[in-house]
Amino acid sequence: MKKIEIKEINGFWPSFKGLMGQKKLNYGIRLRCNGIHTFFMKIPIDVVLTDKNNNILQIIYNLKPWKIVLPKKNVYYTYEFPINIINFKIGDKIKVSVIQDKH
Repeated sequence: MKKIEIKEINGFWPSFKGLMGQKKLNYGIRLRCNGIHTFFMKIPIDVVLTDKNNNILQIIYNLKPWKIVLPKKNVYYTYEFPINIINFKIGDKIKVSVIQDKH
């Protein structure tokens, strides 16, 4: 099982900004939403849509900049990853370990 750092993004503006402007990505993000856009992004991403329990409902590989993923029913979290690092399939569960920031 491959591990990757996932940053949780909360709030309207941080979620809206997401990965905009990033030229390189070595971590994933988790958003509490059921649809996304890739406006103003410079790189493609892999997208994983899950339910509240992190069960994978849909995977979108190599989503290019300037695209929209319309809201989907039953989706609770949207994960965005660098391309070509995930190896999931529909029905898998994403296991997330929360590490508290000590600052």
